[in-house]
Order: sequence, then structure tokens, then C-alpha cells
Amino acid sequence: MVNILTIPFFDNNIPTAISMVLHESSIKLVGQNRCISATGAHGLIEAHKNPSFKRALHQFWLNLPDGMPTVWVGKLKGAKAMQRCYGPDFFMETMKATSTLNMRHFFCGGKEGIAEMLKVICEEKFGNRNVVGTFCPPFREMSNEEMHALGQTIINLKADIVWIGLSTPKQEQFALRLAQFTQTKFIITVGAAFDFHTDQVKQAPKWMQKSGLEWFFRVLMEPKRLFMRYFEIVPQFIWLNIKEFVDFCLLKRMDQ
Repeated sequence: MVNILTIPFFDNNIPTAISMVLHESSIKLVGQNRCISATGAHGLIEAHKNPSFKRALHQFWLNLPDGMPTVWVGKLKGAKAMQRCYGPDFFMETMKATSTLNMRHFFCGGKEGIAEMLKVICEEKFGNRNVVGTFCPPFREMSNEEMHALGQTIINLKADIVWIGLSTPKQEQFALRLAQFTQTKFIITVGAAFDFHTDQVKQAPKWMQKSGLEWFFRVLMEPKRLFMRYFEIVPQFIWLNIKEFVDFCLLKRMDQ
């Protein structure tokens, strides 16, 4: 692990992360409710502003580096094996890797009907027919009674992995809350993966993703919704990481 703005991030790649999930699934009983997030600059800035969200990320079993800027910072701090673990790619590769295994999946997120569409896509594109249920959360906060009913549905379906496709910080908070009402192996938040894989939202070209410019592409696609968000996030992310990196180098020099 490598700490970035005080948040511990996974310092390897998607195949290694999937291997860890499969290994833990084979030896751990249902009910561990281990949470995994795929987050990046947006999540880090939210955590910086919101102490309760920062505490939430510290409770996650793994925080995958969803964006290239997070990876670059990690590498500067010595995490040489660190690679981008993009939420949609992690989802896709996990679905492929578990297509022939006895691993049951549950989808939670997206607009009405999106999770069902994703179930069909997983069967057709990824060869995975182990999706046992779907749920579309309301836009409002769910009551304890509703969360209990959802948690019981997941238990009854014997789901091993619950995938949550909402937005940061809502999805991480939802994951931790759901963990109080259900028994499963993993609860994994993957952001816009549901929308990307069902072609509801267009993904940035690979070259822009690798160049750390995906945020710019998304602003071009949805300027009214995302302009102010990234106008705040990008400068803050750069400044806070420069400050933290200088402090990191000074402390490292003092230890030598």
C-alpha cells in the first residue's frame, strides 16, 4: 500500500487485485463484507474536505487507484509496481475471471433498468451468467427498513460480490451502510462502470485515459454537470499532492 493524501491505495495492478479477491473468496466465509473502492482525484478531494468520508475510505479493504494522476503520485512515492486499476476495467476483468467459477454477483446502481441491461451484457460479452440479482437505489437516502430488505435479498440470493455503481462519495457511504445489513464476501464500488458498459455514457479514448486527461473528456461530454466539479478538483489535487510530496521528501531525508 502507498498513502496518498493520507488515504492508503493499492500499489499493484488489476490482475493482482483480482487474484487477491479470488484467493480471499476461497478461504473466507460469507459475511466478511470486505469493501473495495475504485477512486481517484475526486475521492481524494472529497476525503480532504470531509473527515467522515476520509474515515470511510480508511475502512475499505482496498482502495484501487482509478485514475492516472493517483498512479503518478504513487510511483513518485516509490510504488513502482503501481498501475491504474480503472473501475470499469476491474469490473470487466473480474466478471471474465469468474465466468466459470461458482461466484455469484449482485448489481446495485444506475438508473432504472441499467443493472438489468448490464446483466445481459455480462452474459453476452463476458460469458458470465452468474449475476443473481439487480437493484436500482432511489435518489433519496434509503430507510433502515429498505436497507434491511435489500440486505436480506442479497443474503437469500447467496451473492458473493455486490457491485455498486453510483458516484463518489455516495457509493462508498452506501457500501459501508449496506455492510451493516447483509452478509456477503465483497462489496465493490466502481463508479460509472454500469453506465460505461451499457453505453449510457461514452468513455474517453484510451490515449486520453493513459495521459490522465479523462477528466477533460468528461467535462467536454457533460460541461454543465462537471465543469465546476473539475475546476475545483484538478487545482486542489495538484496543490495538495505537491505539498504532501515535499513533506514526504523532507521526512525521508531526515530519516537517512
